Amino acid sequence: MAELKVYLSEELERRFRKLSMRIYGYGRGSLSKAAEEALRRWCLEMEEAAPVMEEVSSPVEAMTGLLKGVGKSGVELQHEARRLRASRLR
Repeated sequence: MAELKVYLSEELERRFRKLSMRIYGYGRGSLSKAAEEALRRWCLEMEEAAPVMEEVSSPVEAMTGLLKGVGKSGVELQHEARRLRASRLR
């Protein structure tokens, strides 16, 4: 068995606990059973709906040219990103 730690809103956590215990009982493992069922259904739904992405042999080649229309160098973008992060911390 694997362990997965997730963060939920308090309202969703309360609803999930209430429903999982109502369906699987108040014994040990009811939350795990409900979570596994929910994640299994989500995975099936996403696998059917998700677009098929082509496999990339070289990630670097796949990224080449993505920023050519930006008009700034990589160094200029790095400095701008640093300034944005600094302004958000204030």
